[in-house]
Amino acid sequence: MVNALSIDLEDWFCVANLRHMFGLKDWGGCDLRVERSTAKILELLDKYNVIATFFVLGWIAERVPSLIAEIADKGHEIATHGYSHTLLTEMTPSEFDSDLRKALAVTNDIVNCEIIGFRAPSFSITRKTMWAVDVLKENGIKYDSSVFPVGFHPDYGVPNADLKVFEYDNGLIEFPLTCVEIFGKRIPCSGGGYFRLYPYPVTKFLLSKCNGQGRNAIFYLHPWEFDPDQPKVELPLVKRFRHYINLEKTSGRFEQLLKDFKFTTIRGVLGL
Repeated sequence: MVNALSIDLEDWFCVANLRHMFGLKDWGGCDLRVERSTAKILELLDKYNVIATFFVLGWIAERVPSLIAEIADKGHEIATHGYSHTLLTEMTPSEFDSDLRKALAVTNDIVNCEIIGFRAPSFSITRKTMWAVDVLKENGIKYDSSVFPVGFHPDYGVPNADLKVFEYDNGLIEFPLTCVEIFGKRIPCSGGGYFRLYPYPVTKFLLSKCNGQGRNAIFYLHPWEFDPDQPKVELPLVKRFRHYINLEKTSGRFEQLLKDFKFTTIRGVLGL
């Protein structure tokens, strides 16, 4: 079974865990490391002849347009991650519409292709922000991949959301982040911090179980997760553990993942 591979293209200082220390106005003064970390990803994708979906942050696209053009030239899908990495839970519908339009305009100036996919920063399409579905549709977005079908996480999640791909009333397609139910509990296995936290055999088992149930999995990582030498910031203990654990193992584990599973773009899996 072919699964969907996605990269949330942002730098180390863009992440929600650090937004109390690095606001948008501060980003220009930070060490821009996204080019070198993304190069590691592209090298591995080239090695295994895999194409992926890159959810590009508009602010990053403005700073390194040549990187976005290179990604597109290699045949990867370009989708959008918004412009400012502001959580939808912290925006009004009008503010989100402006942020999305800006991101699309910036990215479309670089790549000559239709952008039809969106992922919200920190998976912040929740029950409280379902209004975003209509904003996305109005801006030409055909699919979203922002819903995490779990109820335990303090920052995101839509408990009891469908585990498989589904469609909203307005026709927007949702590709939820992959979870597997074991003994009635939903276990995330979509990538990111879960990929770094679990021993690799656990990830392999869960993704194989998902495929065995007839579902295409979706997997995600960030370039900063391939950068163990990034600046370290003081965080509360739990967030620090979650954010920095096993960064030095990401690259090796990702290569093993590419050996063990078949991947393509989200657009390819959905047949769009």
